[in-house]
Amino acid sequence: MAVWRNGAASVVGPDEPVVTAFDLGLGRGDGVFESVLVAGGTTPHLDAHLDRLRRSTGIMGLTHPGDDAVRAMVAAVTTGWPEGTEGACRVFLTRGLGDGTPPTLLALLAPVPAETLRQRTAGIAVVALSLGVPADFRATAPWLLGGAKTLSYAVNMAAQRHAHAVGADDVVFTSLEGRLLEGPTSTVVWAAGGRLHTPPVETGILPGTTQARLFARAEADGWPTAVTDGTVEDLHRAEAVWLLSGIRGATPVTRVDGVDRGDAGLSPRVRQLLAR
Repeated sequence: MAVWRNGAASVVGPDEPVVTAFDLGLGRGDGVFESVLVAGGTTPHLDAHLDRLRRSTGIMGLTHPGDDAVRAMVAAVTTGWPEGTEGACRVFLTRGLGDGTPPTLLALLAPVPAETLRQRTAGIAVVALSLGVPADFRATAPWLLGGAKTLSYAVNMAAQRHAHAVGADDVVFTSLEGRLLEGPTSTVVWAAGGRLHTPPVETGILPGTTQARLFARAEADGWPTAVTDGTVEDLHRAEAVWLLSGIRGATPVTRVDGVDRGDAGLSPRVRQLLAR
Protein backbone atom coordinates (compact mmCIF):
# COMPACT_ATOMS: atom_id res chain seq x y z
CA MET A 1 0.00 0.00 0.00
CA ALA A 2 1.12 3.59 -0.62
CA VAL A 3 -0.08 6.97 0.63
CA TRP A 4 0.70 10.44 -0.73
CA ARG A 5 2.53 12.40 1.99
CA ASN A 6 4.49 15.64 1.79
CA GLY A 7 4.49 15.60 -2.00
CA ALA A 8 5.73 12.04 -2.41
CA ALA A 9 4.48 8.45 -2.49
CA SER A 10 5.25 6.58 0.71
CA VAL A 11 4.98 2.79 0.84
CA VAL A 12 3.47 1.60 4.11
CA GLY A 13 2.66 -1.76 5.63
CA PRO A 14 -0.84 -3.19 5.30
CA ASP A 15 -1.46 -2.76 9.03
CA GLU A 16 -0.30 0.85 9.24
CA PRO A 17 -3.14 3.36 9.72
CA VAL A 18 -3.21 5.92 6.91
CA VAL A 19 -6.77 7.33 6.98
CA THR A 20 -8.46 9.10 9.87
CA ALA A 21 -12.01 8.13 10.73
CA PHE A 22 -12.95 11.74 9.91
CA ASP A 23 -11.92 11.35 6.26
CA LEU A 24 -14.93 12.12 4.08
CA GLY A 25 -14.11 9.21 1.82
CA LEU A 26 -14.57 6.81 4.71
CA GLY A 27 -17.46 8.53 6.46
CA ARG A 28 -19.48 9.56 3.41
CA GLY A 29 -18.07 7.78 0.40
CA ASP A 30 -17.00 11.21 -0.90
CA GLY A 31 -14.32 10.26 -3.37
CA VAL A 32 -13.41 8.41 -6.55
CA PHE A 33 -11.27 5.44 -7.50
CA GLU A 34 -9.82 3.43 -10.36
CA SER A 35 -8.83 -0.23 -10.63
CA VAL A 36 -5.77 -0.76 -12.82
CA LEU A 37 -4.65 -4.14 -14.12
CA VAL A 38 -1.03 -5.09 -13.45
CA ALA A 39 0.13 -7.68 -15.98
CA GLY A 40 3.66 -8.80 -16.77
CA GLY A 41 4.87 -6.43 -14.08
CA THR A 42 3.49 -3.40 -15.96
CA THR A 43 0.29 -1.32 -16.10
CA PRO A 44 -0.37 -1.26 -19.87
CA HIS A 45 -3.69 0.60 -19.65
CA LEU A 46 -2.85 3.16 -16.97
CA ASP A 47 -3.31 6.20 -19.24
CA ALA A 48 -6.99 5.40 -19.84
CA HIS A 49 -7.56 5.15 -16.10
CA LEU A 50 -5.76 8.44 -15.49
CA ASP A 51 -8.09 10.09 -18.01
CA ARG A 52 -11.18 8.67 -16.33
CA LEU A 53 -9.93 9.58 -12.86
CA ARG A 54 -9.56 13.21 -13.99
CA ARG A 55 -13.07 13.09 -15.42
CA SER A 56 -14.49 11.68 -12.19
CA THR A 57 -12.76 14.27 -10.04
CA GLY A 58 -14.15 17.01 -12.29
CA ILE A 59 -17.69 15.69 -11.89
CA MET A 60 -17.20 15.43 -8.12
CA GLY A 61 -15.50 18.80 -7.74
CA LEU A 62 -12.50 17.15 -6.07
CA THR A 63 -8.97 18.50 -6.01
CA HIS A 64 -6.84 16.39 -8.33
CA PRO A 65 -3.22 15.95 -7.20
CA GLY A 66 -1.99 15.61 -10.81
CA ASP A 67 -1.25 12.67 -13.06
CA ASP A 68 2.40 12.58 -11.93
CA ALA A 69 1.30 11.99 -8.35
CA VAL A 70 -1.01 9.16 -9.36
CA ARG A 71 1.70 7.60 -11.53
CA ALA A 72 4.12 7.79 -8.62
CA MET A 73 1.62 6.04 -6.37
CA VAL A 74 1.06 3.24 -8.88
CA ALA A 75 4.81 2.85 -9.40
CA ALA A 76 5.39 2.73 -5.65
CA VAL A 77 3.13 -0.27 -5.12
CA THR A 78 3.90 -2.13 -8.36
CA THR A 79 7.70 -1.97 -8.17
CA GLY A 80 8.95 -5.51 -7.65
CA TRP A 81 5.56 -7.10 -8.31
CA PRO A 82 6.08 -10.62 -9.78
CA GLU A 83 5.70 -10.59 -13.56
CA GLY A 84 3.84 -13.88 -13.52
CA THR A 85 1.13 -12.68 -11.13
CA GLU A 86 -1.70 -10.48 -12.31
CA GLY A 87 -2.54 -7.73 -9.88
CA ALA A 88 -5.34 -5.25 -9.24
CA CYS A 89 -4.01 -1.82 -8.30
CA ARG A 90 -6.73 0.36 -6.77
CA VAL A 91 -6.17 4.08 -6.57
CA PHE A 92 -8.43 6.01 -4.16
CA LEU A 93 -8.82 9.78 -4.06
CA THR A 94 -11.07 11.27 -1.37
CA ARG A 95 -12.02 14.76 -0.26
CA GLY A 96 -9.94 14.24 2.85
CA LEU A 97 -11.17 16.30 5.80
CA GLY A 98 -12.87 18.82 3.53
CA ASP A 99 -12.92 22.60 4.09
CA GLY A 100 -9.91 23.29 1.87
CA THR A 101 -7.74 20.47 3.25
CA PRO A 102 -5.63 18.34 0.88
CA PRO A 103 -7.29 15.28 -0.66
CA THR A 104 -6.37 11.79 0.48
CA LEU A 105 -4.58 9.69 -2.15
CA LEU A 106 -4.02 5.98 -1.59
CA ALA A 107 -2.97 3.02 -3.73
CA LEU A 108 -3.47 -0.65 -2.90
CA LEU A 109 -2.19 -3.69 -4.78
CA ALA A 110 -3.39 -7.29 -4.46
CA PRO A 111 -3.41 -10.37 -6.70
CA VAL A 112 -6.38 -10.75 -9.01
CA PRO A 113 -8.72 -13.21 -7.23
CA ALA A 114 -8.81 -16.76 -8.53
CA GLU A 115 -12.57 -16.53 -9.06
CA THR A 116 -12.10 -13.51 -11.33
CA LEU A 117 -9.57 -15.44 -13.41
CA ARG A 118 -11.94 -18.40 -13.62
CA GLN A 119 -14.87 -16.26 -14.79
CA ARG A 120 -12.88 -14.87 -17.73
CA THR A 121 -13.15 -18.20 -19.51
CA ALA A 122 -15.92 -20.08 -17.69
CA GLY A 123 -18.37 -17.19 -18.01
CA ILE A 124 -21.03 -15.87 -15.69
CA ALA A 125 -24.79 -15.94 -15.15
CA VAL A 126 -26.46 -12.54 -14.78
CA VAL A 127 -29.83 -11.19 -13.70
CA ALA A 128 -31.36 -7.94 -14.89
CA LEU A 129 -32.28 -5.49 -12.12
CA SER A 130 -33.85 -2.06 -12.41
CA LEU A 131 -31.76 0.86 -11.20
CA GLY A 132 -35.00 2.77 -10.70
CA VAL A 133 -34.19 5.88 -12.76
CA PRO A 134 -35.22 6.86 -16.32
CA ALA A 135 -32.44 6.36 -18.85
CA ASP A 136 -32.22 10.04 -19.76
CA PHE A 137 -32.54 11.48 -16.25
CA ARG A 138 -28.94 11.43 -15.01
CA ALA A 139 -27.77 13.48 -18.00
CA THR A 140 -29.76 16.42 -16.59
CA ALA A 141 -29.14 15.65 -12.90
CA PRO A 142 -25.46 16.34 -12.13
CA TRP A 143 -26.04 15.72 -8.41
CA LEU A 144 -26.51 12.03 -9.22
CA LEU A 145 -22.89 11.93 -10.44
CA GLY A 146 -23.62 9.97 -13.60
CA GLY A 147 -20.42 8.89 -15.33
CA ALA A 148 -18.21 9.25 -12.22
CA LYS A 149 -16.49 6.26 -10.65
CA THR A 150 -17.27 7.16 -7.05
CA LEU A 151 -16.61 5.36 -3.78
CA SER A 152 -20.37 5.12 -3.16
CA TYR A 153 -20.73 1.47 -4.22
CA ALA A 154 -23.19 0.25 -1.57
CA VAL A 155 -26.04 -0.17 -4.09
CA ASN A 156 -23.72 -1.92 -6.55
CA MET A 157 -22.58 -4.41 -3.92
CA ALA A 158 -26.14 -4.97 -2.70
CA ALA A 159 -27.16 -5.77 -6.28
CA GLN A 160 -24.40 -8.35 -6.58
CA ARG A 161 -25.38 -9.94 -3.26
CA HIS A 162 -28.94 -10.19 -4.54
CA ALA A 163 -27.65 -11.88 -7.70
CA HIS A 164 -25.75 -14.42 -5.62
CA ALA A 165 -28.85 -15.04 -3.51
CA VAL A 166 -30.85 -16.00 -6.61
CA GLY A 167 -28.11 -18.21 -8.05
CA ALA A 168 -26.44 -15.78 -10.44
CA ASP A 169 -22.94 -14.27 -10.51
CA ASP A 170 -23.58 -10.67 -11.52
CA VAL A 171 -26.10 -8.04 -12.59
CA VAL A 172 -27.09 -6.00 -15.61
CA PHE A 173 -28.80 -2.79 -14.53
CA THR A 174 -31.71 -1.45 -16.57
CA SER A 175 -33.44 1.91 -16.53
CA LEU A 176 -36.96 2.49 -15.28
CA GLU A 177 -38.30 1.97 -18.79
CA GLY A 178 -36.19 -1.13 -19.43
CA ARG A 179 -33.18 0.19 -21.35
CA LEU A 180 -29.80 -1.45 -20.76
CA LEU A 181 -27.36 0.49 -18.59
CA GLU A 182 -24.31 -1.30 -17.12
CA GLY A 183 -23.16 -3.85 -14.58
CA PRO A 184 -22.33 -2.87 -10.98
CA THR A 185 -18.62 -3.02 -11.87
CA SER A 186 -18.67 -3.49 -15.63
CA THR A 187 -19.77 -2.35 -19.09
CA VAL A 188 -22.30 -4.36 -21.11
CA VAL A 189 -21.33 -5.36 -24.67
CA TRP A 190 -23.22 -7.64 -27.03
CA ALA A 191 -22.71 -8.93 -30.57
CA ALA A 192 -25.64 -8.78 -33.00
CA GLY A 193 -26.07 -8.20 -36.71
CA GLY A 194 -22.36 -8.37 -37.36
CA ARG A 195 -21.63 -5.56 -34.87
CA LEU A 196 -20.53 -5.05 -31.32
CA HIS A 197 -22.98 -2.94 -29.31
CA THR A 198 -22.86 -1.07 -26.00
CA PRO A 199 -25.32 1.34 -24.31
CA PRO A 200 -24.83 5.13 -24.60
CA VAL A 201 -22.95 6.93 -21.83
CA GLU A 202 -25.59 9.67 -22.01
CA THR A 203 -27.65 7.40 -19.73
CA GLY A 204 -25.21 8.26 -16.94
CA ILE A 205 -23.25 5.01 -17.06
CA LEU A 206 -19.51 4.92 -16.47
CA PRO A 207 -17.46 5.15 -19.68
CA GLY A 208 -15.69 1.80 -19.87
CA THR A 209 -11.95 1.85 -20.52
CA THR A 210 -11.91 -1.81 -21.60
CA GLN A 211 -14.98 -1.33 -23.80
CA ALA A 212 -13.36 1.67 -25.50
CA ARG A 213 -10.20 -0.30 -26.17
CA LEU A 214 -12.15 -3.27 -27.53
CA PHE A 215 -14.24 -1.10 -29.85
CA ALA A 216 -11.20 0.74 -31.22
CA ARG A 217 -9.40 -2.51 -31.96
CA ALA A 218 -12.52 -4.20 -33.35
CA GLU A 219 -13.07 -1.33 -35.80
CA ALA A 220 -9.43 -1.57 -36.90
CA ASP A 221 -9.92 -5.31 -37.38
CA GLY A 222 -13.02 -4.87 -39.56
CA TRP A 223 -15.62 -5.61 -36.87
CA PRO A 224 -18.09 -2.71 -36.82
CA THR A 225 -19.28 -1.26 -33.52
CA ALA A 226 -22.31 0.76 -32.44
CA VAL A 227 -23.71 2.63 -29.46
CA THR A 228 -27.20 1.19 -29.08
CA ASP A 229 -30.24 1.71 -26.86
CA GLY A 230 -30.66 -1.96 -26.03
CA THR A 231 -33.01 -3.98 -23.84
CA VAL A 232 -32.74 -7.30 -22.01
CA GLU A 233 -34.52 -8.87 -24.96
CA ASP A 234 -31.61 -7.73 -27.14
CA LEU A 235 -29.29 -9.71 -24.86
CA HIS A 236 -31.44 -12.81 -25.27
CA ARG A 237 -31.36 -12.44 -29.07
CA ALA A 238 -27.66 -11.54 -29.29
CA GLU A 239 -25.01 -13.83 -30.70
CA ALA A 240 -22.88 -13.17 -27.61
CA VAL A 241 -22.89 -11.00 -24.48
CA TRP A 242 -19.99 -9.91 -22.29
CA LEU A 243 -19.44 -7.85 -19.17
CA LEU A 244 -16.22 -5.86 -19.53
CA SER A 245 -14.03 -4.41 -16.80
CA GLY A 246 -10.40 -3.46 -16.36
CA ILE A 247 -9.55 -6.36 -14.06
CA ARG A 248 -11.89 -9.10 -15.27
CA GLY A 249 -11.48 -8.31 -18.97
CA ALA A 250 -14.26 -9.51 -21.29
CA THR A 251 -16.28 -12.09 -19.38
CA PRO A 252 -18.80 -14.08 -21.44
CA VAL A 253 -22.37 -14.17 -20.16
CA THR A 254 -23.63 -17.75 -20.20
CA ARG A 255 -27.09 -17.14 -18.72
CA VAL A 256 -29.46 -14.16 -18.59
CA ASP A 257 -32.34 -14.27 -16.10
CA GLY A 258 -32.12 -18.05 -15.92
CA VAL A 259 -32.00 -18.59 -19.69
CA ASP A 260 -28.83 -20.25 -20.98
CA ARG A 261 -27.02 -18.72 -23.93
CA GLY A 262 -23.80 -19.18 -25.88
CA ASP A 263 -21.24 -16.87 -27.43
CA ALA A 264 -21.18 -18.18 -31.05
CA GLY A 265 -17.45 -18.77 -30.66
CA LEU A 266 -16.78 -15.02 -30.53
CA SER A 267 -15.11 -14.79 -27.11
CA PRO A 268 -11.66 -15.92 -28.33
CA ARG A 269 -11.71 -13.12 -30.91
CA VAL A 270 -12.66 -10.58 -28.27
CA ARG A 271 -9.91 -11.78 -25.94
CA GLN A 272 -7.40 -11.66 -28.79
CA LEU A 273 -8.34 -8.07 -29.64
CA LEU A 274 -7.98 -6.99 -26.02
CA ALA A 275 -4.63 -8.77 -25.69
CA ARG A 276 -2.95 -6.78 -28.47
